[in-house]
Amino acid sequence: MRIALLGGTGDIGEGLALRWAYDTDHEVVIGSRDPDKARGKAEEYETELDSRGQDVKVTGFVNEMAADRADVVVLAVPAYHVTDTVEAVADTLDEETILVTPAVGMKKDDAGFHYNPPPAGSVTEMAADAAPDGVPVVGAFHNLPAGRLADLDSDIDWDTPVLADDADAKDIVTRLADGIEGLRPLDAGGLANAGEVEAVTPLLINLARENDGLHDLGVKFW
Repeated sequence: MRIALLGGTGDIGEGLALRWAYDTDHEVVIGSRDPDKARGKAEEYETELDSRGQDVKVTGFVNEMAADRADVVVLAVPAYHVTDTVEAVADTLDEETILVTPAVGMKKDDAGFHYNPPPAGSVTEMAADAAPDGVPVVGAFHNLPAGRLADLDSDIDWDTPVLADDADAKDIVTRLADGIEGLRPLDAGGLANAGEVEAVTPLLINLARENDGLHDLGVKFW
């Protein structure tokens, strides 16, 4: 399966790219608005994987080319870039493409981080509104600490809620998440539930800021 990570040069994009390239046989493509930056990061990821004995090809392109012919397109961009990123690649998306968003709307003040949902109700629903008709949208990977995710020396043991209105798309993304060692996908229902999932992320960041030893805090449900 070909996975395109738009914004794959950033923190969550790096973590997902490295884990999928290391733990699975899926083809990983890095996208960016700057193709040179995408190619440079792809080379960095290849070097990291090679140092661990993994001969894996990671390619980098401008976002539109990365998304073209991808089976799954991950919007690894900040919430305020989700809509314009979807619009930029819309011509490359069709009903066979699954659009995945891990983005969370947040704002920060002196007290900490706070959930800041868009008018659509959640960033996941905003992405669905921006997507071309017929393109299924899945919300996943919202609550993962990106630094530890990108550190292949670190074992992980986290859950990730997966949300979608399209059952087939949800199943595919669930299997993709399950392919990352130490990550357990959990069915969180439809897109209308995305706000509850996204709102957990600022809570985790605040807990990590205020408590020693919780820098790479994730979620595990028992």
